[in-house]
Amino acid sequence: MTIGNALRQRQKPFLSFEFFPPSDPAHLPAFYATVDRLRAVNPLFASVTYGAGGKKQQNTLNVTTELVRRGYQVMAHLTCVGASPERITAFLDDLRAGGVTDVLALRGDPPAGDPNWDWNAGHFRHALDLVRFIRQQAPDMGVAVAGYPCPHPESPTFADDRHHLAAKIAAGADFVVTQLFFDVREYVDLVRGLRAQGFTTPVIPGILPIQSFESLRRVLSLCGANIPGKLYLQLEEADRQGGAEAVREAGLRFAVRQIRRLLDEGAPGIHLYTLNKADLCLRLRQETGL
Repeated sequence: MTIGNALRQRQKPFLSFEFFPPSDPAHLPAFYATVDRLRAVNPLFASVTYGAGGKKQQNTLNVTTELVRRGYQVMAHLTCVGASPERITAFLDDLRAGGVTDVLALRGDPPAGDPNWDWNAGHFRHALDLVRFIRQQAPDMGVAVAGYPCPHPESPTFADDRHHLAAKIAAGADFVVTQLFFDVREYVDLVRGLRAQGFTTPVIPGILPIQSFESLRRVLSLCGANIPGKLYLQLEEADRQGGAEAVREAGLRFAVRQIRRLLDEGAPGIHLYTLNKADLCLRLRQETGL
């Protein structure tokens, strides 16, 4: 069963998790210990990132198949970077052989240190191209796409960004997982816009538990999300009063409020960006009742 089918049958809100494969094999035992701790809360699925520039495809394949063995339903990230039809077909075959049912189709980020990168030079330029290809070559696979409550940094307007998302859904995406965001109104606006166009596709909000100012700044620089001024001031005050631990607590309280509001607004579940850390995710689960 694909994740899309599981979503259609699901009656209660759920948790799902994103993991990234450790770059150093020495970190795998600790990583799988985290995986097992979070598996105990019965998440609907886990997603596994692809690695910068698509260079760690084998890591993704190894981790996804191991997560299947440990009882997860798994979605593997798949990007356009360095992709050819032959490589994508082979990777999909390997995923299927490992029991992976779903992929998240992404454009991806250009390779670091390549100022001359040209998206038009490859076979796949946009996530839309991947969705269409997968639907043709592997119709049994589930396909998810990314959505941006706050538009993608390269989108000139909100309308342009929403148009691209609608095109990906129309091409056959089963559901949407959002990029991280901090303003629930952005998620509500995204979903209402899709519903107004006749799309009933589930949209799962992606939530990042704030662990530190350093990690927050790093992630914001990568994805272009906005942080409300009031929240930033609260985090600054927490940092002055109690340092890193106080920032984590303030971030936790905000995430709890955000998740509760999202569920009140009809979100089907919550996708947590774990940063491969279990403690904060487990606390969020306990305090939100998911």
